[in-house]
Amino acid sequence: MTTETAPPANPSYAPEPSPRLNWAELAPDVYKAMVRLDAAARKGLDPVLLELVKIRASQLNHCAFCLDMHTKDALAAGESVQRIVQLSAWEESPHFYTERELAAIELTEAVTVLTDGFVPDEVYEKAARHFAETELAQLIAAITVINAWNRFGVTCRLAPGHYQAGQHK
Repeated sequence: MTTETAPPANPSYAPEPSPRLNWAELAPDVYKAMVRLDAAARKGLDPVLLELVKIRASQLNHCAFCLDMHTKDALAAGESVQRIVQLSAWEESPHFYTERELAAIELTEAVTVLTDGFVPDEVYEKAARHFAETELAQLIAAITVINAWNRFGVTCRLAPGHYQAGQHK
């Protein structure tokens, strides 16, 4: 016979790490340029698709701050918890996504993880079949921008958990 102990009523969580640097305050012109670039890259893209792309890139880059932000924004935009949870395993659960979303997610991975030094032709061609050229250009821009945001977040150790949905729109 085994005995199980109940979890503590008030668990003691690990302390929140302190940010290394408030880069947005120290480099305000760069921050403002990034905000403008982000807004320009979003134009014409479906907001829910865009949040899926941002979440997937942030998962790959281990950016907890951006994961917090974009999962909250995705939920506020009407995305389901199940699709957000399955996103890290999209290849094993493609039935949760449209072919168009899958093409965008796969392109996101190829652009984010350039370990082979290039985006494979088949990945690009699949995305090109699902997106008009202008839309594809916007999608590539959006993927590039979230990767830049991720690098700021990870390098400066921005702490997740404080973002409110829509706060940076």
